Amino acid sequence: MASPRAPAPSRPAKRAKVPRKRTPGRPTGDSPDLRARLLDAAIACFTHDGIAATSLRAIATEGAVTPALLHYYFGDKNQLVDALVAERLLPVLAEMRGVVEGASDDVTALIAGFVRKMSEMIERHPWWPALWVREVLCEGGVLRELVISRVGPQIPQLLATRFAEAQQQGRLNPNLDPRLLVVSLIGLTLFPAAGAPIWRGIFNAGDIDAVNIRDHAIALLDHGVQVS
Repeated sequence: MASPRAPAPSRPAKRAKVPRKRTPGRPTGDSPDLRARLLDAAIACFTHDGIAATSLRAIATEGAVTPALLHYYFGDKNQLVDALVAERLLPVLAEMRGVVEGASDDVTALIAGFVRKMSEMIERHPWWPALWVREVLCEGGVLRELVISRVGPQIPQLLATRFAEAQQQGRLNPNLDPRLLVVSLIGLTLFPAAGAPIWRGIFNAGDIDAVNIRDHAIALLDHGVQVS
């Protein structure tokens, strides 16, 4: 009688795959959309509280992420501000410079083109006027030195030079100071947008929109720069 066969050795059960733990704060891959959203969160905090008073934790809370994740994308706060300048501010300013450099010798067309471009920029980036007032105009603003050292030579000085040339050629009111005309351009574009919550309340002017502000500035400047 044959002896009973020994049972075949059982195979070890397959071990369930355990997902690898994620490094704290580190995303699984590049996420440009998240990076852009975190820059938006930083801008919201900076315009509300100021750059100096805003912590990375506050920005992380605004962006609904952990501080570690924010640190992964930007490093420390100074690096985050550098990213904001490089990725949000300077490209906008480059567009503004392009308008000035590409304008014709017609000074009224140059002014109108600048105002229209500024209006378009404010509509696309509604945070810019408030950030300008808080971080450039106010004493101790973090972006003031940037404007003086890098933006000044690019746009305001270039505009003033164009106006001075037009004045020498008899195409600009001789009673105007080309430098103050640049200041007036800024005052008629950025300031109305930054102060809109105040003056709209004072004048019950909810009917005045960005197009009205733009057209008003152009009409005022067209009349003021005419050679008498």
